[in-house]
Amino acid sequence: MIARLSKKTALRILLLGALLTGFCFMAGAASAEPSLLEIYDILKAKEFVDLTHTFDTEIPHWPGFPKEKRETIYWYDKGVGTMGYGFFAQVFCHVGQWGTHVDAPAHFIKGTRTLDQIDVKEMLLPLVVIDVHEKAAANPDYALTVDDVKEWEKKHGPVPEGAFVAMRTDWSKKWPDAAAMRNADDAGTAHYPGWGMEALKYLYEERKITASGHEPTDTDPGVSTSKGDYSCEAYILSQDKYQIELLANLDKVPEHGAIVVVAFPKPFFGSGFPARVFAILP
Repeated sequence: MIARLSKKTALRILLLGALLTGFCFMAGAASAEPSLLEIYDILKAKEFVDLTHTFDTEIPHWPGFPKEKRETIYWYDKGVGTMGYGFFAQVFCHVGQWGTHVDAPAHFIKGTRTLDQIDVKEMLLPLVVIDVHEKAAANPDYALTVDDVKEWEKKHGPVPEGAFVAMRTDWSKKWPDAAAMRNADDAGTAHYPGWGMEALKYLYEERKITASGHEPTDTDPGVSTSKGDYSCEAYILSQDKYQIELLANLDKVPEHGAIVVVAFPKPFFGSGFPARVFAILP
């Protein structure tokens, strides 16, 4: 076929073929998926932010729970551990909902998932931070609204499906002062910010997020919990989703673009447990 064409035409065909081959090679190289080790090399160079409070026996907690108790049963030297010496070992006795912690759906809703049933794929998520800290400073009873979410979406686009959405109030800056965290008035009514029901329904039902979290001790505002109203927390857990309470350092992460790792133990039939939560910044 080429023999019947002019040399000029044949040369053009060969050149076109070479170009197409080159384009195909480059397209294939561009679409090649990076290896996990290559992804790790990218991640390890990023900034990591711990979103977890250190816990001990005196931390702020829901008033219906007892304080943590600890016992040193083994210590390096004789005479300290209650059972022996040679190494360091402790017994911790605390409610599952202690410190920065995860609430499994079964915490409120019978028949839903316990901690051991939560898939590990639900522990690595896009992080969305909705910043209402100025509104909470002006009004400690503030409840996050749908408008707050949509304001975020105007700046960053739709909340990603499967995201972890955190409400930033800067309430964690009051830690570990339990009285400041509760912020009760003379009548005993607590005043701290929380989620609004319509915002939660929008996030879980329309945006289909995986989980949410906040800095105060409760999902619902203090004026609600003081009356025994935990309807926002009950709603989240009724969706068979987990939540994280008592987050920290949300002022150190961006509103959009970070990844959150939410790690917690796997106790059989567990309703809650202290969690280790951290963000990887873009």
